[in-house]
Amino acid sequence: MVTTVDTAAAPVPQTRNGRRLPGWARAAIVVAIGVGILAVTTTLTGQYQLTSSGTTQAAVRLLLPILFAALGGLWSERSGIINIGLEGMMILGTWGAAWAGFYWGPWAAVIGGLVFGALGGVLHAIATVTFGVNHIVSGVAITLLGMGITQYLAQLIFVPLSQNPRQSPRIEGFETFSVQPLADWLSALESEQRVLLSDAAGLLGGLVSGLTPLVVLGFLLVPVSYYVLWHTRFGLRLRSCGENPVAAESLGVQVFTYKYIAVIVSGGLAGLGGAALTLNPGQLGYLEGQTGGRGYIGLAAMIFGNWRPGGLLAGAALFGYVDGVQLRAGGEAVHALLYATTILAVIVAVFWAARRHWRSAAVALAAGVVVYAVYWAIPEVPREFASYAPQLVTLLVLAVASQRLRPPAAIGVEYRRGEGD
Repeated sequence: MVTTVDTAAAPVPQTRNGRRLPGWARAAIVVAIGVGILAVTTTLTGQYQLTSSGTTQAAVRLLLPILFAALGGLWSERSGIINIGLEGMMILGTWGAAWAGFYWGPWAAVIGGLVFGALGGVLHAIATVTFGVNHIVSGVAITLLGMGITQYLAQLIFVPLSQNPRQSPRIEGFETFSVQPLADWLSALESEQRVLLSDAAGLLGGLVSGLTPLVVLGFLLVPVSYYVLWHTRFGLRLRSCGENPVAAESLGVQVFTYKYIAVIVSGGLAGLGGAALTLNPGQLGYLEGQTGGRGYIGLAAMIFGNWRPGGLLAGAALFGYVDGVQLRAGGEAVHALLYATTILAVIVAVFWAARRHWRSAAVALAAGVVVYAVYWAIPEVPREFASYAPQLVTLLVLAVASQRLRPPAAIGVEYRRGEGD
């Protein structure tokens, strides 16, 4: 059986003796740097929405469907199946969640979204694994099929209920809760407006208040996916199918079975992303076109995270945060993010210079100069342009991360049973 060691999507800090820092330590350093940059930006620009608990709560709601889609892409692509049909499976999940939630409540909505998304995964598995259809073609077809099926079902089921073929009746959502007394203490600290401390309290306070069971489930699935895929026999066999299916089959692994399981799980997770949109407190129902390309953004988050659970969580958080900022504060806050990006570019340049990678340092510094020039030249990002900030961030981070990506070796490769004989 073939196993591989993934390369990181970002520079890996090392201790003085040359050993890599543990993953939790690297994550803590990155988070601390991010909070520090946002705190400095907030202080210098006066855009306090950047670190408010309200912005964090909005970011969590917005990143949740992206996170589910990214996890779905992880499961599928680690088995060697490209799943560009995540958007279609998410669309199926929105309808299934609204239909089940209208009749039986929020938990039924979660199950309905999961089941309908998994049905999309079954179709993708039949096409790609059994019949050897090109993975991209199958994914596009499932997205188009998901759009058509949900429009037909909405016309058939929802019109008699709401007289609107593009929207379902309002459904019941989950009750929100907060982690007490931590949430109240952080809220009080945030209101004191202390530099750095209040900023950190606002960012953390949004993570422990206004929660729903679906939010908790989404964050729990990240370590669960990591444990299952990297620390169990099942996960090792599944990943071997994406690295070298011929070698895996020669060792007795049922490659077709594992690929089917992975793609069906992938569809179910994407369907949960659709359920998260349907159960969003601001919507609470099905709305035609409500996915808004989040399945594709989830795929981008997974690629940004280098096909790793922790990395895709960071990617989903980045996209959700930018979307939350532009929704809460509009163009002025997005304009302030340009200042934060300048600071980040300078830090990256210093990091590369310290490692004597002069070319990388020069590129980072030049990027910082360009971004600061844009920040200085325009007083505010137009609201119409700011609404596309998450999509622009998607393009930028993929461009930056593309040089250090390491996808599964056999991803997208057609495989037939018995090829190793």
